[in-house]
Amino acid sequence: MAKPRPLPHTAAEAPLAPPKPDHLGHRDRLRERLLEGGTDAVPDYELLEFLLYSAQPRRDTKPLAKALIERFGGLPGVLGADRDALKGVPGMGDASTATLLAVRAAAARFLRAEMKGRPIISSWQALIDYCTAQVGFAATEEFHLLFLDRKNALIGDERQQRGTVDHTPVYPREVVKRALELNASALIMVHNHPSGDPTPSKADIDMTRAVAKALAAVGIALHDHVVLGRGRHASFKSLGLI
Repeated sequence: MAKPRPLPHTAAEAPLAPPKPDHLGHRDRLRERLLEGGTDAVPDYELLEFLLYSAQPRRDTKPLAKALIERFGGLPGVLGADRDALKGVPGMGDASTATLLAVRAAAARFLRAEMKGRPIISSWQALIDYCTAQVGFAATEEFHLLFLDRKNALIGDERQQRGTVDHTPVYPREVVKRALELNASALIMVHNHPSGDPTPSKADIDMTRAVAKALAAVGIALHDHVVLGRGRHASFKSLGLI
């Protein structure tokens, strides 16, 4: 005997679509707030959550965003962390790590464009913002050289050395050699203290004076040495150290 065919569902009996995950509705609302009110309309963890969504579109990224902020002490610390530090957080794969590194690179390029063609020494806050975006929250010491032309405009920013959490070797002869290669007329040295305290150490002072002396011997000025420490900074020139 043939089995009876099932009757078609009526509109009232039609099976319901699976419910939309809660985090997708939250994401839609977050998108609206960003579009209507800008970044000031959302806290840091939600802004980070939204950035991570592009790398993990099917996952609720709020827990990961909060974990990153707790691990690095805030959004600036997250965006300043290097690849290995980011990937050390559970849930951070290659796509998420690359996304955050791209955001930092974009911010640094924007800030550098703000300084382009301007005398750096008259755009001090722009310089500090740029350097902070580059190395202000790095987990290890990095030593950068900003090469300036005769009008004190930026012609190059290069990482000279990278060291351990509290030591970066700097060699005056290497600084002079590179400055001559770029035909620089002046320099600003920049390095970070991962501890967060930007106070120059005795080693920092001795090294800076040695570099300044070597540069002066070939007619190149050392305008300043800026030490960065997690949102804080110290200027050798302002402190009377050079």
